[in-house]
Amino acid sequence: MFDIDAVRADFPILSREVNGKPLVYLDNGASAQKPQVVIDAITQAYSQEYSNVHRGLHYLSNLATDKYESVRGTIAKFLHIADEDQIILNSGTTEGINMVAYSWAMPRMQAGDEIVLSIMEHHANIVPWHFLRERQGVVIKWVDCDANGDLDPQAVIDAIGPKTKLVAVTHVSNVLGTVVDVKAITEGAHAKGVPVLVDGSQAAVHMPVDVDDIGCDFYAITGHKLYGPSGSGAIFVRKERLAEMRPFMGGGDMIREVTRDEVTWNDPPMKFEAGTPGIVQTIGLGVALDYMMGLGMENIAAHERTLRDYARDRLNGLNWVNVQGQSATKAAIFSLTLTGGAHAHDISTVLDKKGVAVRAGTHCAMPLMEHMGVGATCRASFGVYNTKAEVDVLIDALELCHELFG
Repeated sequence: MFDIDAVRADFPILSREVNGKPLVYLDNGASAQKPQVVIDAITQAYSQEYSNVHRGLHYLSNLATDKYESVRGTIAKFLHIADEDQIILNSGTTEGINMVAYSWAMPRMQAGDEIVLSIMEHHANIVPWHFLRERQGVVIKWVDCDANGDLDPQAVIDAIGPKTKLVAVTHVSNVLGTVVDVKAITEGAHAKGVPVLVDGSQAAVHMPVDVDDIGCDFYAITGHKLYGPSGSGAIFVRKERLAEMRPFMGGGDMIREVTRDEVTWNDPPMKFEAGTPGIVQTIGLGVALDYMMGLGMENIAAHERTLRDYARDRLNGLNWVNVQGQSATKAAIFSLTLTGGAHAHDISTVLDKKGVAVRAGTHCAMPLMEHMGVGATCRASFGVYNTKAEVDVLIDALELCHELFG
C-alpha cells in the first residue's frame, strides 16, 4: 500500500517552512528532494567508508568499490536491463548525451547527415547536436508536437530520410509532461536502420521504464531528479553501439595499458568512465533507486496520476489560467501562463510568498517555447511526496496572483 504520510515523513525538508508557510515543493522537474535514507547513505560513505575505488587493495577501497559497482546492477534492475555492462555511470543525462555526440556520432557523421529531434527536447538533447551542426555541417530535422502537446510517432518515423543517422527524443517532456511512445519510434527507426537515443530524465522518475522492451540504443537518466544526489546518473548503451564508440575522455580506469608510444583501452563500460568518478553520489543514487523500487514504481505512477487528474481539473476550472500541453496521458507536470500577461517570474515570486516552490522561465526548452508562442511559463511539477492538499495551496496562490495581476 502507498502511504503518503509515511512517504512524506521520509523527506526531512518537507517539515520546514518558507516565508512562514509550510513548504509546498513543486519544482521536482528541476530537482527532487532527498529521502533520509539517501542522506544517511551519503553521510555514512563520507564519514565511515570513503576511499577511492577500483585500484586500492585495502579494506576501505574494496568496500567503496563494492558499493559503487553494485549500483550498476541496481540501475539495471530499475530500468529492466538484462546486461549491466551496458550501463555507463556518469554525472547525469547531460554528460551521457554529450558522450554519445562525441564518441559515437561525431566520428561517423559528415556534412549533410541528419539528426531527427522533437520540438520538445531539453537543451541537453539539443545543444550537443548543434555542436555537430556547427563543426561538421550536420543537419537537424525538427518534428513538431500537436496543439495538445502530443507527438505522433509516425511523424518522427516519416522524418527519417536516407541521410538520417540518429533519432534523439525525450521520453517525457519536461515542460508539457507529454509521454512519448518511444518504443514505436524505436521500432520504426530501426526498420530504417537508424539508431535511437532516448532522454529518460523525466520518465524514469514518474513511471516504470523497461529499456530492453523499448529497444532503443541509448537511454539516459539523471540522479538528482530520481530523489538521489546531484552529479550522479547513467546512460544505457546497447552493446552494438558500445563497440562502435571511441573513448570520450582519457585517464584513470578507461585504460588498460599506457606506454610512451600507445594506449590500449579498457573494456566497456570502464572504457567510458575516465578519472575518479562521483563515488558517493553514485552510491547515493543506488540507495534512491532502491527506495523508489521499495515504494513500487506502479504505486508511484498511480499516485501521480491521481495528482495529475486532480490538478488538471482544478487548473482547467480557472478560465484565466492557460495550461500548456493537454495530452491525455501526460505526467504530472503543468506549465502555466495567466491571461493578462503577468510574467512567469512575478507569478513565481507571489507563489513563493505562499510557500509554493515552482520553476519560472523557459525550462531549457527554448525551441518549444517558440513553438508554443510563449516567452516563459511557471511550471508546477509533482513528485512522490506531493498531495491533493498541496494542489489546493497552489490554486489558492494562483488566485492571489489573479487578484494582483488580473
